[in-house]
Amino acid sequence: MKILVVEDDKTTGPYVAAGLREEGHTVDLLANGREGLVQAAAADYDVLVLDRMLPDLDGLSLIKTLRGAGNRTPAIMLTAVSGVNDRIEGLEAGADDYLVKPFAFGELSARVAALARRPGLQQQETRLCVGDLEMDLVQHKVTRAGQEIPLLPREFTLLEHLLRRKGRVQTRTMLLEAVWDITFDPQTNVVETHISRLRAKVDRPFDNELIETVRGAGYRIAVA
Repeated sequence: MKILVVEDDKTTGPYVAAGLREEGHTVDLLANGREGLVQAAAADYDVLVLDRMLPDLDGLSLIKTLRGAGNRTPAIMLTAVSGVNDRIEGLEAGADDYLVKPFAFGELSARVAALARRPGLQQQETRLCVGDLEMDLVQHKVTRAGQEIPLLPREFTLLEHLLRRKGRVQTRTMLLEAVWDITFDPQTNVVETHISRLRAKVDRPFDNELIETVRGAGYRIAVA
């Protein structure tokens, strides 16, 4: 699994990250809440492990912001606060689980695995929509303003990837890995070519453009 750990304690953070890596997971470790928010929003993770008290942006605000933006990545909150009301507050903010410090790594590992086994909301979706653009994943059909848009298989996959992450910037590298399964940076303009083709079909015949270029960063589907 790919896991993001946001923990500012200089002992707990590296300890958790090392333990998860020993179990074979890919782990990114950050110690700042605002940096954690940016990373969680920009990349695809299977599970988030978030400390409640973080510099710049606390864990509650971090998860609230992610949920408000439509990010449904399973998240477990770590905290030294053990009161019932505090746990309720964390769960209501959008956390899926809550673990009080000090904790045994074995319990954290089991809880992370349990979260990863849950069927995600995104996996259950059969329709992806932004404004008047709609993708039917069952019938493999895309329409905009009621007009069907024929897409080639790779164009469909690219658009699906962007729609599932609407409002979130996807870098060229992210798109190469997710859509073309290319894990290195070749000298190719395949991303730019397919984005251009998508725009010609999805945007140009209609009143407003949904596929945005974020200068120096990548691409995203605008949130209506």
